[in-house]
Formats: sequence, C-alpha cells, structure tokens
Amino acid sequence: MPRGLYLFCLARLSRLPFLPLEGQGLDGQSPLEVADFQDLAAVWSPVPVEDFSGPDAAERLRDLAWIGPRVIRHQEVVARVMRHSPVLPARFGTIFSSAEKLEKLLQYHHDTINKFLERVAGQEEWAVKGLLNRSGAKEKLFSLKLAREAGRLRALSPGKRYFQEQRLRAAGEQELQRWLQAVCRELLADLRDFIGEVRERQLLSREATGHNGHNKEMVLNWAFLVPKKAAPSFRSRIREANARHSPRGLVIECTGPWPPYSFTPALDLEPGG
Repeated sequence: MPRGLYLFCLARLSRLPFLPLEGQGLDGQSPLEVADFQDLAAVWSPVPVEDFSGPDAAERLRDLAWIGPRVIRHQEVVARVMRHSPVLPARFGTIFSSAEKLEKLLQYHHDTINKFLERVAGQEEWAVKGLLNRSGAKEKLFSLKLAREAGRLRALSPGKRYFQEQRLRAAGEQELQRWLQAVCRELLADLRDFIGEVRERQLLSREATGHNGHNKEMVLNWAFLVPKKAAPSFRSRIREANARHSPRGLVIECTGPWPPYSFTPALDLEPGG
C-alpha cells in the first residue's frame, strides 16, 4: 500500500523540542516526523495515500466518524508545535508523495515561509463572528423608533397614525443595515490598538454554523492576528461590544487562540505533491 507524507505545519527547526517529537500522527499510531532545510522544519507523519485519493476517498472524506477524529488530531499537532514555534499550518489533507518533494517545498518557498514565520511570531489568530436575530433586531429598532416618535404620533388621527407606524416598520430593514455597518466600523476602530492584522472571511449559512432553526444568521466573520500580550485586552473589548449589542439582537462570538490559518500564504501545498 503506497504511503504518503501527511503535512501538519511548517515551523522553526531551532525552536522545536528535542527530536523525535512526542505524539502520534494522523492515524493515532504513526510517529511524528520532521523534514528540514536550514532553519525550517516540516512536521509530518506517514499515511496511506488511498485514504485521501482513489475511488473510495470521496465517500470516506464525507464520513464524519472517519474524518472528525483526524481533523481534531491535525489541529492538536499544529497547536502542540505552536507552543514552541511560530507555525505555518497546512490545510487538512495535504499529502506529499515523497520526502524529496516535501524538502523541495522548503527550499523553493524558503523566503516566503521564513518571512511568514517572522510576521506571526508572538501572535495568535482569534475568530470573531456576529450572529444576528434579524426579526428580533428589527422589532427592537421599530420599538425604539416608536418611542422617539411617540409625541408626534399621538397627535395624529388613528388612521394616519396607523399608516405612519407602517412606514416606520417598512423602513426597518434599511435602518438595520445602516446600524450593522456602523457597529462593524465602531468595533474595528475599537480593536485597532490590539491587533496586528485582520481578514474578512466568508459568511456561513445557518447549517454550517449550527444555528439552523435558531433564527440566527451570520452577519460578520473576521479573523484577527493578535499579539499574545494584547489578547486579554482584545477579548475584553469584544465582551464589552457584545454587552452593548446583544440586547438589540446581535451576538458577537470570539473564539481562539488558533494557529494563523486565515493568514497563511499560498504555497504549492496540494495533496499528492
């Protein structure tokens, strides 16, 4: 059975603990190995190539019972290496056909990898997501507008008051969008002193976020590079923002720290490389 080299991440060789590395590879049994070039290291483990390619691979990769533990193990290995060195995490399922091809990657992309590891040293990725109860938020906005217009509306006849209230309600979606944009601008400005970089990520469906049926939709999805020393202040600002906006239907979630998955440069890290 052909064996491939499953890549977990790239790191600083000089920062790794004594070799061989402790822990198991993707299958929970194979050892962790290291390929190196100058001061760069690639952490990998052997895997059967047919696990990720061939006629049965597509079905296997859709099987949560099979893929779930391997995704978790991938993340655990990257996180373990990150405790010692800055890392460039590989995408799950990145496999090389030989040690020579993996070492060529280190040589060919040496400068790019080196600069990236310098850039992320001492920093962690934090994910910030905004989940909106749209109907609840619109009702809250409508209630606030009614309160502001209460004096004027009371002076109208019942018929005119009804039509004015309906106009206020109809304008709710546009006002909600303006409010969301203002919240995003305010939050980014408030976090600027605590972050290195920010990436705007794709908004996910309710099914993907696990909120299907809970009337919550994702309206913001950001990744931040945060210096470790600034992380407590960063998280505190997120909690403050959540306390301000959650009563109006916008819940801001913050998770991390993660390896810098959202900031990795594009390398030739294709399965079967």
